[in-house]
Amino acid sequence: MQHYGIEIFKDLDQSFEEQFLKYGKIVSLKKKETPFLTGELSKYFYIVLKGKIKSFQINFENSKEQTLFVYRAGDMFDTLVLLDGKAHDVLYEVLENSEVLELPIAKVREWLKTNEQFNQHFFPYIASQMRHAEELASDLSLLSTSERLSKLLLQNMNPNDEHYYQLLQNLSKTEIAKLLGTVRNVVERHLKELEAKNVIENQRKNIYVKDVEKLLENTEQLLLK
Repeated sequence: MQHYGIEIFKDLDQSFEEQFLKYGKIVSLKKKETPFLTGELSKYFYIVLKGKIKSFQINFENSKEQTLFVYRAGDMFDTLVLLDGKAHDVLYEVLENSEVLELPIAKVREWLKTNEQFNQHFFPYIASQMRHAEELASDLSLLSTSERLSKLLLQNMNPNDEHYYQLLQNLSKTEIAKLLGTVRNVVERHLKELEAKNVIENQRKNIYVKDVEKLLENTEQLLLK
């Protein structure tokens, strides 16, 4: 199997690797595609091989959108459907051309019961997702938009942050706003303020931090992982 640099594939013994080869199917997804609208997630489980796919919720009355998670190489979904078998009220959008490994969800549930190798990767991953959801809820409630943006920029630089490290590369300002639970013009205003203070260099789809200390000063409740 091609490892794709993904941790779970590196440690597979031959018999389990053969099962992945037998049951897995590589599916290509195009940028801006909105997949999994026809019940696939009740039948299949996915591991991202490359690219970026976001899950989000939207208020159709005011069009406000909140990005919940951006899945990248090594991420797995939908873990909630896998565990409880119930529909998960989220939407998906492909942010850049992606490939995912599609596995029958019944087979993955069987591995959870019988395969120690899979469990060693799956349950720490679930815990990580739960911590991420808790932090997102806390940030939206307790931090200002400016503080959330500063925190996101710092997390993007932190190699120990598995969810946000280098996430912002080639990500539009609109998508950054959706990560923060706000709108593009608010993000652009805060970025201009940081640029005027010589804290960042703001390019079209890349933001470079020039002064980490000043950025840290912009948030009082920041906790780096």
